[in-house]
Amino acid sequence: MVLIVSAIAFANKRSYVKPLQAADTLIKLDSVKDRRLLRRTQRNTATKKGATADTTKKVTRTDTTKKNAGGLQSEVKAVADDSTYTDADKKITYLFGNARVTYEDFSLDADYIRIDEKNHLIFASGRIDPKTRRYSNRPIAKNKDDAPLTADSILYDYKTKRALSYNTSTEQEGNFITGGEAKKLNETEVAYHNILFSTCSLPYPDTHFGIVITKGIGEKNRIISGPAYLEIAGVPLPLAIPFGFFPKPDSRASGVILPSFGEDSRLGFFLRNFGYYKAFSDYLDLTTMATVYSKGSFEIGTTARYLKRYTYQGTLALNFGSHNYGVSGDPFTKDFNIQWSHSQDANAHPGSTFSASVNAATSSFYANNPATTGYNIQQLTQNNLRSSISYSRNWAGTPFSFTANLGHSQDITRKTVSLELPTFNFNMTSISPFDSKDRVGEQKWYQRLTVSYTLQGTNKINDVPESQLFSKETLTRRLQNGFQHNIPIGLNLNVFKFFQFNTSANYTERWYFQSIRKRYPRGTISSGEIPIVDTVQGFTRAGEYSLNGGFSTKVYNQLTFKKGNLMAIRHVMTPNVSFNYRPDFGAPGYGYYRRAVSDAVPPYPVSSTYYSIFESSVYGGPSRGKFAGISLSVDNTIEAKMKARSTDTSGAPRKVSILQGLSFSTAYNFAVDSFRLSPVGFNAHSAIFNQKVSLSLNGTLDPYKAQLRDSISNGTLVRYARRLDQYAFPTLTNMSFSMSFSLNSMTSKKTPSTQNTLGNMTPNQYDRLSLINNDPNQYVDFNVPYNLSVNFNFNYNNVITSKTTSSTVSASGDVNISPKWKVQYTTNYDVKAAKLGITQFSIYRDLHCWDLSFQWTPFGIYKSFSVDLRVKASILQDLKLSKRKDYYNN
Repeated sequence: MVLIVSAIAFANKRSYVKPLQAADTLIKLDSVKDRRLLRRTQRNTATKKGATADTTKKVTRTDTTKKNAGGLQSEVKAVADDSTYTDADKKITYLFGNARVTYEDFSLDADYIRIDEKNHLIFASGRIDPKTRRYSNRPIAKNKDDAPLTADSILYDYKTKRALSYNTSTEQEGNFITGGEAKKLNETEVAYHNILFSTCSLPYPDTHFGIVITKGIGEKNRIISGPAYLEIAGVPLPLAIPFGFFPKPDSRASGVILPSFGEDSRLGFFLRNFGYYKAFSDYLDLTTMATVYSKGSFEIGTTARYLKRYTYQGTLALNFGSHNYGVSGDPFTKDFNIQWSHSQDANAHPGSTFSASVNAATSSFYANNPATTGYNIQQLTQNNLRSSISYSRNWAGTPFSFTANLGHSQDITRKTVSLELPTFNFNMTSISPFDSKDRVGEQKWYQRLTVSYTLQGTNKINDVPESQLFSKETLTRRLQNGFQHNIPIGLNLNVFKFFQFNTSANYTERWYFQSIRKRYPRGTISSGEIPIVDTVQGFTRAGEYSLNGGFSTKVYNQLTFKKGNLMAIRHVMTPNVSFNYRPDFGAPGYGYYRRAVSDAVPPYPVSSTYYSIFESSVYGGPSRGKFAGISLSVDNTIEAKMKARSTDTSGAPRKVSILQGLSFSTAYNFAVDSFRLSPVGFNAHSAIFNQKVSLSLNGTLDPYKAQLRDSISNGTLVRYARRLDQYAFPTLTNMSFSMSFSLNSMTSKKTPSTQNTLGNMTPNQYDRLSLINNDPNQYVDFNVPYNLSVNFNFNYNNVITSKTTSSTVSASGDVNISPKWKVQYTTNYDVKAAKLGITQFSIYRDLHCWDLSFQWTPFGIYKSFSVDLRVKASILQDLKLSKRKDYYNN
C-alpha cells in the first residue's frame, strides 16, 4: 500500500507576510470524540517587515524551474479555495480551504496543507466544522491506480520517502484498514499500530466487527501481525492471538480453508469443510473441501467458478459422499451430485443463446449429505430433480428459429431417471403465402390464409432405474427416437359484421425407427395373463389430420343506475361454436392398431388385447375413435363502473372487475352410438379487495346417470358404479378451489425501472451474483419491509362409490422488525388432518459488513436449528462462525 508519492517540490521565491504557523505535530486523536485537533489561526495578519499578504482565492502556482537542492524537477500545481501564503525566508508554503496539490500521478486534497521545502516535509490535515463540531475535509491521498487513502493528518518526508499518518482509512478488495497509526518505512512496507482490520467500509462507530492489530508490518499482499484481538462495536473480546497473517490482496489469492469440528450422533466426530481455494485468475477459481467422520464416512466436493466479462459466467460443482448410517460393518452408501449453471449475456452473441441448469444426483444424496446443502429443507424434501442444457438460434429477417435441449428428469421416490439426448425444434412462424409486403389497401380473404411448420426430434430414455442407467442394454435397447412434423393452416374472417369465422386444418406426421408388437405366451390359459412386448426395428410412419371450423362473437348487456356511486354493471358473454372432424385412425386400414390373441384351446377362454404399435413411442400415435361433432363453449365477464373518488382530479369513472372469467365447455359427437355428450367442464376466476385476493374454481359435471351395483370378489362385497346412457341431473365428479393472498410493501410503489444486465454489472455485482447463484438462501432483501403470501386449496373427488376431500393452508413471507432485523417464515396446515406440516422460521440481522442468521425448524422429522455469523465480503465468504443442531442429532 502506497501512502504518499515520492516527493513534491516548490520554487516560487516571492515574499509574503508570514502567517501564524499551524501546529507542526502529527494529530493523534480520534476524529469524533476529541476536540484537540489542528485549528487555523488568523490568516490575514501581517507581522513580518517588508512582507505583503496574498488573499487571492484559488491561487495556482506552477513550478517550471530546474531541480535545486531539496527539490524536484517535475511540474507542481497547487490550488486553494481560501488563501495561499508563502514564507520566502523559511521556504514554507501554506494552503487553506479545500487545498489541492498535484505532482505527476499523485494528488493530495485537504483543508490545510503546509509545504516545508527546506526540511522537505509535507503536512496535511482537516478542520473542525463550526456548525456540526465534527472533523471534516480530512486529507485524501491518491497515487496512480492505488485505492485512495484517507487520514486525520499526514506528515510526509519526500526526501526519505517516509510518511506518518493518524486514523488512516484505506480499502483493498473488501478489506478495510482504519484507525491507529501508520508509518511508511519504504516503498513496500508500512508499520501499523493499533489499527482495525475489518470488512466494514464505514468509519467508527459504524465498524461493528474487526481485528485490532496492536503492532504489525503491512506488505503488498499481507499484514504480518503481532498481538491482535477481536473487537465488536468498539468492545474488545477475550479472543486474541500472539501473531498472525492477514490477507491484503489486490486480486484473488489461493489458500487453505480451515475446518469446523463437532459430533454427529450416528457418524461420530467430524472435521467439516476443510480444503483449499485455488485462484487461477480473476476469471477462474476452484474450491475443494472435504469432511471426514471418525466412523469412516466422508464427503468431498469441488466447485469451479468461471467468468468472462460481458460474455458468460457459470458454476460447476461435483460432490461425492460415502456414509454408513447403519451398524459397524454394513456397506457404505455411495452418493454423488453434479450441479452446473451457465448463463450468457444476451448481447454477446445476438441471435443465439446458450444456457445450462443441471442438477443430477443419486436418489439418496440429499438425505445422506445434509451438510452439503446447508441443511436446506426445500432440498432435503424434494422429490424430483431436473436439468436442462439449451441452445437457441434465430435468423434475423426470416421466420425460422432453432432450439436444442439436453434434458434430465429424476424421480427420487421411485429412483428412476429419464433422459433427452437431445430434443430439438425447428420452427417457422406463421406466414401469409398469398399476401404481399407491398400490398396497398385491405387484405383479400385469401390473403388472410396463414401456414406454419414445426419439426421436432428427440432421443429419449424413459423411467430407467438408477442401477440400470449406465448399462449397455439401456443405451442400445431402451433408447427411443423419432421425428414429428406439424403443419397447421388457418383462416380468420369477419362475417356479417358481428361474427368472427375461423377455420383450420392440421396435419401431423410422425417418423419412428422402431415400433412394438404384443403376443401372449404359448399355452396361455389365464385371462389375466400380461402380453409379451417385442420391439421391432425398422422405419415406420404415422400420419393424422383434423378439420375445424367455427363462429364466435360477443354479446354485451349493461344495467345502469342513476343513484349512488354505482353507475353501471356490464356483462360480456363470448359464445363459441365449432365443428370438428377427425377420422378413426384405429380402423384396420391404417395399420396403426393391432389385436393380440392367445392360442388357448377349449375349454379355456381366449384372451385378446387391442393395442397401438406406437404406444411406447416418444410422440405416441394417432388416437382411436372418430369424432364428427360440435364443440360448445361460453365465457363470461362482469365488471362495474363506479364514480370517481373525491380525491381523483381527473373525474374519470372507475372500472371494478367483479368476475374476471366464468366459462363452460362441452362437446357433442354425432359419430358414436352412445354417450355422445361429453362431461361439462367449468372454470371461474376473479380477484377481490383491490386485486389482492385471487380466487379460482374449476371442476367437471357428468350429465349421465350412474347406477350403484354390488359384486363379490374373493369373498368380499364390493360396490361399483355403472354409467348409463341416460341423461340426469349433472353430478359433480371433481372440483378444486383455491384462494391466494399476497401483500407486498413494494407492489404499490411505482419506482423507475432500471434494466440490469450482465453487460453493465460492476465487478462487485458480479461477485455478489455468483454468491447468490451458488446459494440463494444467503440473499436477504431488506429493501422490502414486509411480504406475505397465503394460499388455501380445497379438492373434492367423487367416484360415486366414495367421496374424498382435502384442504390445506400454506403461508410464507417476511417482515422487517427494524431496518436491520428481518424475520422469515414458511408453514402449511392440513385442515382435514388438523396437523401442521414442515414449518421453518428464520431471523436475519444486518450487521453492515456481517450477517447474523438464525434458522429454526421447531418440529417434525427435520427438527433443527442453526446460527450463522458470516462476513459479507465476497473474498472472505469462508470467514464465518456456525452453531448447528440438525435432525440427525435429535
